[in-house]
Amino acid sequence: MSYNIAVVGFGLAGRLAALTLSKQHHVTVFEADDEHTQNSAGKVAAAMLAPLAESVLCEADLALMGLDSMKRWPSIIAELESEVFFQQQGTLVIAHQQDKGDLQSFAQRIKPLADHTAEHINAQQITMLEPELAGRFNQGLFLPCEGQIDNQAFYKASFAQLNKRKVKFVFNQRVTISDNKINNRPFDYIIDCRGLGAKNTQDDKPLRGVRGEVARLYAPEVSLIRPVRLMHPRYPIYIAPKPNSEYVIGATEIESQDNGAATVRSTLELLSAAYTVHSGFAEARLLSIQTGLRPAFSDNRPEVSQVGNVISINGLYRHGYMLAPALVAQAVSRIE
Repeated sequence: MSYNIAVVGFGLAGRLAALTLSKQHHVTVFEADDEHTQNSAGKVAAAMLAPLAESVLCEADLALMGLDSMKRWPSIIAELESEVFFQQQGTLVIAHQQDKGDLQSFAQRIKPLADHTAEHINAQQITMLEPELAGRFNQGLFLPCEGQIDNQAFYKASFAQLNKRKVKFVFNQRVTISDNKINNRPFDYIIDCRGLGAKNTQDDKPLRGVRGEVARLYAPEVSLIRPVRLMHPRYPIYIAPKPNSEYVIGATEIESQDNGAATVRSTLELLSAAYTVHSGFAEARLLSIQTGLRPAFSDNRPEVSQVGNVISINGLYRHGYMLAPALVAQAVSRIE
């Protein structure tokens, strides 16, 4: 049976829902922003798939869900006609000597997931994994199951694929959802993926924003193979290599609902930390520095909920790319 379904919100979850549902159903996407969705948290993110690293702060069941989502990403990407970078060569976690205690604490808090564990590595092993870091770090962790994708390529390719499938788009329009209707227009099902756009509708579980700051650099003098996490006195900093000598550098989490531009302090911390990892970043070109707010509930756990024929996906916190495929599959299963 084919239904008439509305997807509200064209961020990461909305795109995944539309891609899945448009194979069988008539889909209309509503988005408050324009087609570029510059304010989407998924557009700003580094798109790392890091269930082991994230298990330090999330429950084991969410980390295991992350493993499930990681298995889903290759098939999702394979359906797109444009190439989207996907990598699963692990994550390297390192620390300068003065931050060795932070690395040890991080290692102790990693939860074992099925057959996946963190590996303690020495300077020689770090060099084998990342030759350009030779002689810079004496100790680290290797998380072999982890990966990443290129979020900007995914956003572009998913939009193109949905247009090819004749999905209808309504941009620059905020909506009201009531009685299975969008602005008084009826639908068989409504998939609410508005993130913080649904903040005032989540009365039982209030949403908050968690700030992320990301710099994107062009660094042809740097050749890192996989994502690198650096233990930092204030917060862990990640460096994710993307295609064409581009690197995404960010702070994992800043507990703030400020959606303003990045501050001088945070920009200096991000870029100087990257430089201490690899001196080649000194000559890198700063392509952009962006901020975004990720939607989170008070317990930092995502939720798929349903009231009538309205199915909501929200609260992905900082685990968007790690959890979204599995959560969207849960939501779609309620229809199928």
